[in-house]
Amino acid sequence: MNQEMESIKKELATFIVQQTATEEEYERLALKIFANQFRCNQPYRRFCQQKGKTLRTVKTWRDIPAVPINAFKETTLSCIDPAEAGAVFMTSGTTTSVRGKHYHPDTEIYDLSMKTFFKQMVMQEFEHIKMGVLFPDESHMPNSSLAHYLEVGAKAFGIGKTNFYIKGEDIDYETLTADLKAAMAADEPFLLLGATYSLARVMDYFEEKKEKFALPKGSRLFDTGGFKSYKQQMTLDEFYDRLSETFGVPRGRCINMYGMTELSTEYYSKSSQEVPAAMYGPHWMRTRFIDPLSGEDVPKGECGVIVHYDLANYNSVIALLTEDMGYEKEDGFVLLGRVEGSEAKGCSLSLEEFMKAVGSDG
Repeated sequence: MNQEMESIKKELATFIVQQTATEEEYERLALKIFANQFRCNQPYRRFCQQKGKTLRTVKTWRDIPAVPINAFKETTLSCIDPAEAGAVFMTSGTTTSVRGKHYHPDTEIYDLSMKTFFKQMVMQEFEHIKMGVLFPDESHMPNSSLAHYLEVGAKAFGIGKTNFYIKGEDIDYETLTADLKAAMAADEPFLLLGATYSLARVMDYFEEKKEKFALPKGSRLFDTGGFKSYKQQMTLDEFYDRLSETFGVPRGRCINMYGMTELSTEYYSKSSQEVPAAMYGPHWMRTRFIDPLSGEDVPKGECGVIVHYDLANYNSVIALLTEDMGYEKEDGFVLLGRVEGSEAKGCSLSLEEFMKAVGSDG
């Protein structure tokens, strides 16, 4: 990393661990990171220039051009030479065979971001808790941001050995069952984390075995992702009712995480008492809701395409145009699902605009 990026990284780390941030503090750091990305990230600079957004014209964080999320599949978005990246996280490639790549100089900022907000939203009153993970570990999925995220959480907050119950396509139900029963026997709070789809499979297994659990007070359940491909169609209410009933954990202790490979920070619900639950981000993130055809913000409370601003993305781009719909609620937002119709067309046009701007170097 160059000297400017080293300075940004140090300042960003201090910013993340402070409790709150004023709008002025956020904006100053956002513009500083944008300036470095404009200078060092050539495809992004071309995109900004085509939109008439330069270091002279970008005055606030809202002026920073948002890159369509699929651009990570089409070009390299990195301020450093990709060959020097300490970590490369890749998208799953479930919708296309092309996988997006997100380059990180190292994982220090990513890990700090994870631990700081995870402590606040998931751990809450606990410093450490016994954990189990329904996802492959990082050795099996070295380019998975979620596998890395879960390993960081287990090392920072877990008690003793944290078992990862998925090996390949198989779930180790025997070890999972043993861990759940051990937690109950010891009256020790337990945190079970996993992809939503994997938790649905586990609930089916225990239902077939006619087995339910009563995890100790303070236990919580954590899911991330969706279950569109799950064989049984369930509403979110039904999913969380089943989850609560299977493990004996109140819905108020069921937490949903929303994240993506192209971000370096995650959003969380506070509970699953009401669905869809509002999602919340930390002070180093901002969220907008726009009409993708005009690029303008929709009126507060109305549905729009979500744009994330993540300062922890200091090496790639801090502003991302997603393909998710949602609306603002209180200090958070409600996620409604993938774009369709005119919004999908708008996102497609945004990607075409980006690729036209980066040209043959994309």
